[in-house]
Amino acid sequence: MSASQPSASAQEARRKRLTLVACILGSAVVFLDGTVVNVALPAIRTDLDAGLAAQQWVVEAYLLTLGALLLVGGSLADLFGLRRVYALGLVTFGLASLLCALAPSAGALAVLRGVQGVAGALLVPSTLAIITATFDERERGRAIGTWTAWAGAATVIGPLLGGTLIDVASWRWIFAINVVPLAVTLALLRQLGTGSERRRPGARVDVVGAVLCALGLAGPVFALIHQPAAGWSAPSVLVPLVVGGALLVAFVAWERRAPAPMLPLGLFAQRNFAVGNVATLTIYAGLGAATFFLPLFLQQVAGYDAVQAGLALMPVTVLMFVLSARAGALADRFGPRTFMGVGPLIAGAGVALLARLDAGASYMTELLPGVALFGLGLVLTVAPLTATVLGAVDERFAGVASGANNAIARVAGLLAIAVIGAIVAAQFGARLDERLAGRPLAPASRAAVAQARTRPLVVDAGAAAPRDRATVAAALEAASVSAFRLGTGVAAVLVLCGGVVSLIGIRNPRRAVAAADCPGGAILGASRDLARTPEPEPVAAQ
Repeated sequence: MSASQPSASAQEARRKRLTLVACILGSAVVFLDGTVVNVALPAIRTDLDAGLAAQQWVVEAYLLTLGALLLVGGSLADLFGLRRVYALGLVTFGLASLLCALAPSAGALAVLRGVQGVAGALLVPSTLAIITATFDERERGRAIGTWTAWAGAATVIGPLLGGTLIDVASWRWIFAINVVPLAVTLALLRQLGTGSERRRPGARVDVVGAVLCALGLAGPVFALIHQPAAGWSAPSVLVPLVVGGALLVAFVAWERRAPAPMLPLGLFAQRNFAVGNVATLTIYAGLGAATFFLPLFLQQVAGYDAVQAGLALMPVTVLMFVLSARAGALADRFGPRTFMGVGPLIAGAGVALLARLDAGASYMTELLPGVALFGLGLVLTVAPLTATVLGAVDERFAGVASGANNAIARVAGLLAIAVIGAIVAAQFGARLDERLAGRPLAPASRAAVAQARTRPLVVDAGAAAPRDRATVAAALEAASVSAFRLGTGVAAVLVLCGGVVSLIGIRNPRRAVAAADCPGGAILGASRDLARTPEPEPVAAQ
């Protein structure tokens, strides 16, 4: 072989690097577009004369279709080839983004955002499945950790990038600019080639299963998105929630007897797949609730501005960006059980520290320690969790496994925000009544308190009568702190439960080696015995 020709191993390493870059770029656009629009809503409202409902749908149409179709997208990737479906998602997302940039009305923009969500549901499961198929078990955790780090960075960069583009140009550029990374990703994909991919033998689309799954997930997702504005008793919340739940039951029943099921239920016979998804449900429920209520509390109770509240959680992103790949590599080396068990326990402890905050919380001494501990726990958890769930199934089903895990994580966050939100509201009202019991208030003050009940975690007493303003403000602050602490405490328990579930249920695969044989063995020596616990052979999905 000529010295100028790269070796086969160097070519393979280059192919893997390019594949990982392609997966990161495509999925990063999906995550970025989930947050970038939020800062553009005022400009969209002015330019397109969009009311509040229209602005909500610009955001929610994307979340609804993305959450409802993740499992379908993963199944299609398994059926027709991961890279083919990924390329289709890239092209569709790019075209939808261009049309969003040219949208003539708020209604058209909302519809096109829904199309973006459909394309995103093709992209995200495919990226993780491609990583699973490209990297062997010894490298997979590091690769998924790198993907996780950039995905988290994209979520944070979204609002910053969007604000810059809006200031210097127009809100339309936040969509048009998507074409650049998507085109680069397509070029990389063409360079890597898709010719080696084949359809799964006898592949057929499970149309009935796809419809039942999509509508079954769409119902609860819509209800949970709509619930904060309409309330639990509204027909627009109850009907899709109940109907969606019934359709999901019908979906499971259909998959049991379908000749070519979209989601082979035999996958749940794999211990790590089943346990990993239960852990995903509880961990992401707590994560979603904590990251939703903390910025609200900081801005509306603790007096932070929007930028300060956003930067308060920046250490989580920095830790994940810097350490996620390393955590994934260590999980590959030592086995995921310790990381998936200890990580949520550390993250839960961090959330529990945040539950001690009050209205005058100091960032350096009270907020930062909890945020840092929370971020460290997530670093230890996320990449090993994802790698374990995907590694537990045959690679033929990597797409649908990724779709299922992503759908569970997304619905868990929405469910937690809705349910814990109701708990927070109830605690806020009860504490407010307790603080104001027996106090004579002017009619204007009573009206202000009644209005405040509909807005938990708000301490604005400006509408109260001047003589009652201090009393009402103190009561609102005490009620907000109490409600936040209870809600955050529930979130901490959910994250901790994920750690307990993982410690009890996850088994290390045979590839995990004894900690004493590796660098750092003195620190993680306890994983020696864990590494000897074998993973059962995969059961063929029926």
